[in-house]
Amino acid sequence: MSSHPLLRVRDLTTYFFTDLGVLKAVDGVDLQIGRGETVGLAGESGSGKSVLGRSILRLIQPPGRIVGGEVLFEGEDLLAKTEGEMQNIRGGAIAMAFQDPLTTLNPVLSVGPQIAEAVRLHGVRADDGTTIPSTSRWAARQRALEMMRSVRIPEAVQRYRQYPHEFSGGMRQRAVLATALACNPSLLIADEPTTALDVTVQAVILELLREVTCTHNTSVLLITHDLGVIDHFCQQVAVMYAGRIVEWGPTRSVLSEPMHPYTEGLLNCLPRLDYESVIRPIPGEVPDPLNLPEGCAFHVRCPHTMPVCAKTEPRVAEVGEGRWVRCHVYEKGISAGGSGSG
Repeated sequence: MSSHPLLRVRDLTTYFFTDLGVLKAVDGVDLQIGRGETVGLAGESGSGKSVLGRSILRLIQPPGRIVGGEVLFEGEDLLAKTEGEMQNIRGGAIAMAFQDPLTTLNPVLSVGPQIAEAVRLHGVRADDGTTIPSTSRWAARQRALEMMRSVRIPEAVQRYRQYPHEFSGGMRQRAVLATALACNPSLLIADEPTTALDVTVQAVILELLREVTCTHNTSVLLITHDLGVIDHFCQQVAVMYAGRIVEWGPTRSVLSEPMHPYTEGLLNCLPRLDYESVIRPIPGEVPDPLNLPEGCAFHVRCPHTMPVCAKTEPRVAEVGEGRWVRCHVYEKGISAGGSGSG
């Protein structure tokens, strides 16, 4: 890991205080992203991925609350900033492409002016980190058209005045990416950008994302449940379960030799071209975050569980260069041939 990352998250903790109890959505997460680096955040629905992304930008609403930790962006703690300062950062230095384009785009405003509005609010960041203000409506419109063309929205001038419902699902996702990238952010948080799209459109969206971010050396946190997408796009991967990162490392290393049984289980769920391969779903479900099991949260679903797993939560163990895993097997230094215990 880089000693001077663009983003460093330390012990980030986000809870939701409900009438039924405290929901530990993000529970002591450490994460970092280098400049120009692409990091995938993987896990099942309910693992805390989207809440982590929103916590980084302080977009948590009551009854949710960030109760601890640090979010260091370019060396400054975002959790210590005022709401006014955060409004300048959101959409400018850090942008987020949300999961559902229909809820992201305003249905009563045409698409082009929505992209241009972001430019007028934040300007455009130059590659050296300085911000080029854009107060002119004409300049903001030209930037919006440029971004629409860069994500391959055809007939951009005509599309500029169309409404979200006049765009297809894939085209709306491109518009969301154009809005997120219009100000040339240093960091893009992309929350499930390929969800509900067919595989050909998914490939187009990911290739567009790769092209646009590489042009300006933009760092990306890609939130997805699809390890296949992470394999093709991300340099590093963090696997999240029940509010915690359970495995971290270079993507090729983690996916070729998973060390946590949850990562192994996610990979076993992927369909493969090998006719002899069998899809093996992970037994059970993600535990209720209001009532997490004692010890390792995964032990009730883990095929390698030991008595200690139900009693004590495992600590993070370094298992190689740039590889980390939260599992009792590696914590104790026991060889498990690529599989851990819960």
